[in-house]
Order: sequence, then structure tokens, then C-alpha cells
Amino acid sequence: MIQNPGKPIVITGAQKPINDENTDARTNLLDSFIYAADEDSNGVHIVFDGKVIVGTRAKKERAKSYNAFSSINFPYPAVIREQEILRYIPPEEYTQEVQFFHKMSSSIYVLKLIPGLDPEILTYLFGKYQCVVIESYGVGGVPEYLVHKFYEVMKNCRDQGKLAIMATQVVKEGSDMMVYEVGKKVKQDLDLLETYDMTL
Repeated sequence: MIQNPGKPIVITGAQKPINDENTDARTNLLDSFIYAADEDSNGVHIVFDGKVIVGTRAKKERAKSYNAFSSINFPYPAVIREQEILRYIPPEEYTQEVQFFHKMSSSIYVLKLIPGLDPEILTYLFGKYQCVVIESYGVGGVPEYLVHKFYEVMKNCRDQGKLAIMATQVVKEGSDMMVYEVGKKVKQDLDLLETYDMTL
């Protein structure tokens, strides 16, 4: 993980191999070089299908089409047309030193809520993992039938330094647990984080 990169870090790829006649690999690679070589570029970005996407906002939404990646809840800062960069948003200015993080925890589980989910799954997951990301419905929150078990499990987890993160399964616009009474109470009572408009 890299924070505050004053230099550009560009990630790209292709939907078809570079030796195919109708490949997007050559265009994506050239666009990536153009963006990386520009003196105004910095930060971590994906360059794909002529679009520049902030790394933390990128999501692959198509398996075969050339426009495979989208920017979620954030505009494209730039596009590349005819080998020229058209910037919509000025590049971010990094004033702090670049930081590299080499340790990442693998003790994380993503739980996608489904109707009728057995509440005991919460006991199992929080017993096994340090962090559970819960993808809920709509604007996020805990369904009423899970609330009692969620409170029980979260009280035990606090003492063990474990963490719950509330997210939504909905791709656009993000979560807001304060909209409904159940979610509002859970957020106020328990020590958890909410993802808002962050991608998973």
C-alpha cells in the first residue's frame, strides 16, 4: 500500500492479449505511458479505455467489453484522446512524505447479507476473523432480525480489538446508516466503521 505518492503509479491491462488483431493492450499501454510521463501526473491511477481512474475508486464492471473499468462515486480526473491528456480535475498536491505499508492483515472476511441469513454466522465469523466487512442492503445497516445477535457479538469483540465495518451492496451513492432507526441505533451504540461511498 502506498500513500502520498508524489510520482505517478499507473496500472493498466487489457481485455484481449497483445498479439490479437483487435487487442486493446497496445492502446492501453501507450495511454499509460503518456499519463505517467506527464509532469502533472501523480498518485495511483488505472488507465484503461482512454479513461484515467483514481485507484481507490476503480471497479471492474464488465468481463469482456473494452470499457471494463468504471469510476465509482467519483468523476474521471482525466481522459486520453488522440494521445493528449484532457484533465477535468487538477492533480492532487501531496505535501507529506510518501509512505509504504508492507504488512496487510489476511484476517478479514466480507459478509454479503442475504434474506434469511442464520444469525449464528456472526458468532462464527467474529470468532475466526479480526475484521468483518458487512455488505448490507440499500443505504446499509443491520436487518432487524440480526440486531440482537449483532449486539451480542460486537460486545464480545470490543474487548478483543476486533472490528466491524458496515458497507452496502449497492455500487453507486454509498451507505448512510443514519437514514433508518435500526441502523442509526446500531451505529450510535457500537464501535464500528462505515464505508459511505468507498468501494469495497
